Amino acid sequence: MVLIALALCIATSVSPIYDFAEPQPFSGPDIFNPYRNFDTTTVWKRANFHTHTRVEGIFNECEKWPSEVYECYEKLNYDIVTFSNHNELTTHPFDSVLQVNVYEHGYNLFKYHKLVFGSPCVNYFDHLLPLLSSQKQFQLNVLGTDSDIIQINHPLRTNFLSKRDMERLEGYELMELDSGKSTENEYWDWALSAGHYSFALANDGLHFPDRSSAIAIRCNFLDCPSAKYSDILATLRDGCYYSMRVPNYGNGDWSVKYARNKCVPYITNIGVQDSTIYIALSQKADSIIVWGQDHRVCHKAADADSTSYTFATDDTYARFTAYLPDGEVVYTNPFARYDASVARTPFTAPQHKVNVWLSVLFNVMLLVLFVGDVWLLCKVFRKKKSTR
Repeated sequence: MVLIALALCIATSVSPIYDFAEPQPFSGPDIFNPYRNFDTTTVWKRANFHTHTRVEGIFNECEKWPSEVYECYEKLNYDIVTFSNHNELTTHPFDSVLQVNVYEHGYNLFKYHKLVFGSPCVNYFDHLLPLLSSQKQFQLNVLGTDSDIIQINHPLRTNFLSKRDMERLEGYELMELDSGKSTENEYWDWALSAGHYSFALANDGLHFPDRSSAIAIRCNFLDCPSAKYSDILATLRDGCYYSMRVPNYGNGDWSVKYARNKCVPYITNIGVQDSTIYIALSQKADSIIVWGQDHRVCHKAADADSTSYTFATDDTYARFTAYLPDGEVVYTNPFARYDASVARTPFTAPQHKVNVWLSVLFNVMLLVLFVGDVWLLCKVFRKKKSTR
């Protein structure tokens, strides 16, 4: 069994080896505003994009069917729910107009998972042990060939995902904010500080809709005209949305949870004026923090429902995090330096290149290991057969 497992790991480790560019922090005379198209006449639409449901077959991570899960979210005042089952496209339970082709990619042992939006079919390619940055990047490259947008899922819970990886990886547009106890999202800041721009989403990653502590605890608010995929995709690409961690209101009392989720705090205004970024909330926060380059606190406002921050000459990007009295946490997308005369956004084309010689050497080594493992496996089987 050990030899068989080793053979599978070796066979699924095939990958190019890349030369990654050195980190280049954001720079330029202009400040990118992800909320440049903020429309105050549009009601924020609450969304969860990482949702598991019951599926046909034996591999289930949730006991509830899509229609049942959708109903649970409707009661909690959600407007958009997409079903992202592992390596499977799930049909919307009652309205084809609201269909979103999205799935969670990855069955590897390190939980290096991605949300893949807009693909017509599931790509089953994966590495069982994606140890190298090149392997992680290769997966993003493969998935990017037939998808609209890619999100790196739960980086805090991904094993062997290092700061060096985050400084190298590119070709994704979304970062899923930390699940669990952390609220700082240093993984996101590692990537941003290296010049890899991305927007952020906070999702339940739902498996247990009947547990009050598992549902409606992370969400996103989109300045989006409808729940149709075309509108969702345009908004996800544009950046006019924010994310929120929500406490388990009522701690098991569902009537309290339903009532409180109908009146969560929200952003009333956000944007850029010259080189000053600003935010206003519907209620007072204990603190509003501006995070910047190298996960640095650039500014902190206490006991306030609004604040602003003027970019210093050495600031490359900045993002707001607001901590509210009842436990809600609001996260904005990052404002970043760029040159508006050259590009529309701080997103950049991938810079990594294939190192041909290292790629050949690495994959030949895998082939040698695989042949040796199969030889040992055959030898063990022959020995067992002769013993019988």
